[in-house]
Amino acid sequence: MANHNKKTLLELMKLPENSACADCRAPDPDWASYKLGLFVCLNCSGIHRSLCSRVKSIKLDFWEDELVEFMRSNGNASARAQYEKAVPPYYYRPQHNDCAVLRDQWIRAKYQRLEFTGETKYPPLSYTTGFYEGMLWKKGKENMQFLKRKFVLSEREFTLTYYNRENESKGPKAVIPIKDLNATFQSEKIGHPHGMQITYQDDDHTRNLYVYHESPEVIVTWYNAIRAARYAYLKTAYPTGSDEELIPKITRNYLKEGYMEKTGPLQKEAFKKRWFILDSQNRKLFYFKGKLDAEELGVIFIGTESNGYSVKDCVPKHARGNKWKCGVTVETPDRQFVFMCELEREQREWLNALRQVLSRPMAPQDYSIEANIKYKR
Repeated sequence: MANHNKKTLLELMKLPENSACADCRAPDPDWASYKLGLFVCLNCSGIHRSLCSRVKSIKLDFWEDELVEFMRSNGNASARAQYEKAVPPYYYRPQHNDCAVLRDQWIRAKYQRLEFTGETKYPPLSYTTGFYEGMLWKKGKENMQFLKRKFVLSEREFTLTYYNRENESKGPKAVIPIKDLNATFQSEKIGHPHGMQITYQDDDHTRNLYVYHESPEVIVTWYNAIRAARYAYLKTAYPTGSDEELIPKITRNYLKEGYMEKTGPLQKEAFKKRWFILDSQNRKLFYFKGKLDAEELGVIFIGTESNGYSVKDCVPKHARGNKWKCGVTVETPDRQFVFMCELEREQREWLNALRQVLSRPMAPQDYSIEANIKYKR
């Protein structure tokens, strides 16, 4: 009977609706919540266990007949219809490669706080009101010290404002337009499990803010409140745009980040270690002196091969001072850039990421971005 039950569960797990984790979409989930009747991956099963939800391994644990029947009569599609009935279009649904705090709060929002069942919430959920304010720990622009700062998000004004001191009478330190704002979790880079990077345009520079909150629920609420405001802005700016077109533009993770060594335009200058960020949506490769810098040292536009851009591996001949040996050359219509990676694996990752951007046709707005970067030089 035990073998029969295990065979039944494995067959249920292979059904299209159960073949990916109910919460993070990881393939081939081999755990299950037999309280909720859904199939989940190992990582998500740990979060369910912390919620006192009963979980078992499909392959390793003993399953009673009645539990197998419960799983058969429920499953991921049934759970999704109940617990994800009213997820706002802007609310971020984490994937298996997202940071732990996003996956944890998604699961808690669904099954513990019941935020998406379609029932009216009172008081309303903070990310649905169009206005959110509170304190966040923010890194100083010139140092590594994090200090509490007040932030105010206004969907009506399409702005995110923050104050350097709690006394608001002195006015805000910055009023950030939602128009070009991006938010992405950067737990490892910031050194805090709830670390978030906020990026926006400030005159001719891209400005980074690094923030966190001790509460996982609060930081994820900030993230989804920002996404709600961005979604409202995009619906206003592109009134004919469909959700399918607009939702990927709300916020984005960067395609690739990491250290490379960089030389100058003559390729005879000494190599210097720099932190690089590849923003594939805007086709920009930024470089910074350090990974938590507020402003970039420079930016390189990545166009297409038909427009004079290319990328390849290389071994520089005349450069000096480079400690790393795995080269990457980026060719633009104006200049050749040479970078060095520490490991062959990192070289392959950078080449693949850059080629991914190169292979995507340029959109009309990309030509404006390209022209603006050339103009600034």
